[in-house]
Amino acid sequence: MAAWKQLVLALAILIAAGVLWFFFFPGAKQTLAGLGFNVGTVENAARGSGSGNGNGSGGQRGPSEVIAAAVTSATINDRLSAIGTGQANASVVVNPFVAGRIVGISVQPGGKVDVGTMLAKLDSDSEEIALDRANLSVEDATTKLERVRALRTTNTATAVQFADAEIVLSNAKLEQRNAELALARRSVRSPIAGIVGILPIEVGDYVTTQTPIATIDDRSSIKVDFWVPERFASEIVVGQPVSASPVARPGDILEGKITAVDNRLDQTSRTMQVQATIQNKDDRLRAGMSFQVTMKFPGDTYPAVEPLAIQWGSDGAFVWVVRDGKGERVPVRIVQRNTETVLVQGNVTEGEMVVTQGVHLVRQGSALRIAGRDTSANGNATVVSGG
Repeated sequence: MAAWKQLVLALAILIAAGVLWFFFFPGAKQTLAGLGFNVGTVENAARGSGSGNGNGSGGQRGPSEVIAAAVTSATINDRLSAIGTGQANASVVVNPFVAGRIVGISVQPGGKVDVGTMLAKLDSDSEEIALDRANLSVEDATTKLERVRALRTTNTATAVQFADAEIVLSNAKLEQRNAELALARRSVRSPIAGIVGILPIEVGDYVTTQTPIATIDDRSSIKVDFWVPERFASEIVVGQPVSASPVARPGDILEGKITAVDNRLDQTSRTMQVQATIQNKDDRLRAGMSFQVTMKFPGDTYPAVEPLAIQWGSDGAFVWVVRDGKGERVPVRIVQRNTETVLVQGNVTEGEMVVTQGVHLVRQGSALRIAGRDTSANGNATVVSGG
């Protein structure tokens, strides 16, 4: 083939490729406009102005038919759902003050106890003897003090002797209190009111100050610890209501409130610890249970469009909005993708129509007709009843 023919063929291929790019590539028109070309002139030339119709009408055609959907609105960050772990309102592992052998257990697993209830008793023979000895010392010191006081009335005893007798009595009483304390500590008592867990001891066991005697839970209310994402950190305050449902019984909805908020976020997970309290009047909840915690917030509202409406150009995402019967390219920022909608931020408002199908026919300012809809006198699309 001659060289000039090859050149003509290559030029024709380039022109055809340019026409296809101009009409079918989103953003082509804007790219040419940015380079300083007159887009209208280029479009007329690409369409072969005045050719093929023989009527000298300049190649004009009617509005392009597209499918469009109305912009809706959706709210995000209005609901928090998290898994939390329950713990008793107060929980104590009771250890004895002193070492010794268990000689008696006064409670049963699952039993209720009050503050000061006897849980177990240690052998106390030597402590009882020491208390008896201390009591005798107090009686003897008291008798001697009374004798010295009587002698003081007749000046037979000196003031120093009287003071010495008082000191002896005081020391005897201190020894008595020490013996009483040593004896009292041979009895293990509950420091809180609650429910006794399974006892890890038996009568005859030798225990030390490190040996657990019993675990007592005050489960009149349950504290639920859970972690919230960073975006909710500033929204949660003490006293805020929460709903919680035991994972094992999802149908039970329990109401509670926030009772504690941590003062910092975890640097690794970027979450913050929060604690809610739920009343347990019927005693159905237990420490260690898992809960589905739900909280509601005002949230943020954004325009929502169908996923097909999102187009991409060299400058990012955009949508074609039908305004006054013409297409208008509106840049948007995608906020969140959902199954049926995409939340965006941009110059679009609820109720406006955005093109979802036929986007290859849309150009900036081009006349559009929405399929299945009539056009009012001012060029705005209106919904056809039952369409």
